[in-house]
Amino acid sequence: MFIFKYLRYYITTITLLISLFVCSLGATWPTIFLIGFSLFIIIGDYLIKNDTKTFNYQFKILLDLPSYINLPILLYFIIFSVICISNHGSEIVVGFFQKFFFLDIVSIKNSILFIDKISLIILSSLFIGIMGTVPAHELTHRKNNFFDMMIGNWLLAFSWDCAFAIEHVYGHHKNVGLPSDPATAKRNEGLYGFIIRAIVKEQKDAWSLEVARLKRRRHHFFSTKNRMLLGYFKSIVISSIMFFASGWIGLVIFLFISLISKFLLETINYIEHYGLIRAPGNPVRPAHSWNSNHYISSIYLCNVTRHSAHHEKSNLKFWELESYKDAPKTPFGYLSVLYLTIFFPRIYRLIMKKKLKDWDLTFATKDELKIIKELY
Repeated sequence: MFIFKYLRYYITTITLLISLFVCSLGATWPTIFLIGFSLFIIIGDYLIKNDTKTFNYQFKILLDLPSYINLPILLYFIIFSVICISNHGSEIVVGFFQKFFFLDIVSIKNSILFIDKISLIILSSLFIGIMGTVPAHELTHRKNNFFDMMIGNWLLAFSWDCAFAIEHVYGHHKNVGLPSDPATAKRNEGLYGFIIRAIVKEQKDAWSLEVARLKRRRHHFFSTKNRMLLGYFKSIVISSIMFFASGWIGLVIFLFISLISKFLLETINYIEHYGLIRAPGNPVRPAHSWNSNHYISSIYLCNVTRHSAHHEKSNLKFWELESYKDAPKTPFGYLSVLYLTIFFPRIYRLIMKKKLKDWDLTFATKDELKIIKELY
């Protein structure tokens, strides 16, 4: 038990390494891995007993280590995928793969099928979300830790999402459940309309917050103190690496993958607070987040599934978050709901319609019920 309570949070690193090995086998294997990985998540969440325990940890650095080491592994996987998908690779990069990893990437990319390229795009997007954005969410909450903030922002750079580190921490946590919050989906709001609205408003709100901060501290807009410009610079660096590795086609493929990964993040945002209402001026309560105790989703997503605890005490590390038995619950594990919402958004909204009725009866305050009556 002592080793396992640490080891379980290395599932993302283990998944990345296994995916590299399996996908390097060539034709059909990227598709086989994608199907297997998806079934593992969905069936695992369904079969494995819910995770409700909170452990005490002595060696806390071991819990953060996967977030740190996933950064270079994720970069490696994305470069590998981009070259295989684009059918073009820099001789220098191909030689690097051959010399240091004994990987004949030319033979691999020549063997994979069109369906495998689609699978690599989906896998890369999922991995940027799960192994990039999720740990970045954790690390960028640690505002006074320079190293964690740096790693977190580099992880966000894969999805061109520097705005997240600002708007989420200083905007969303203050405005959750209010109409002004871009990350709170309205009742009956379609997923794809929400994604576009959220992305546009998050960028706008992040810029407003950052410009106001720069003015307060009397920093020049065009300076290294501008976190938005620094974030874009990091994304440009990673994009340039993809261009160097695989030319213009590789760059376009990477930007497409980044866009999909951003869409996946917004889908999680859509799930986390879908339809929930908070009266202006009232405090954020555990009732203002949808939670899940499903084991596989919890360990893959650094306990972001314990979302009520995260919003109640955002300064807590992911392993300190408690599972609230009486908080609102998603119908399935977070990652299972992710698949459901993307492919069957109408079915998701039908399921949530009943859960929102229960929420109104069980959790809503008088002020919130009044707002619900006026809006819906």
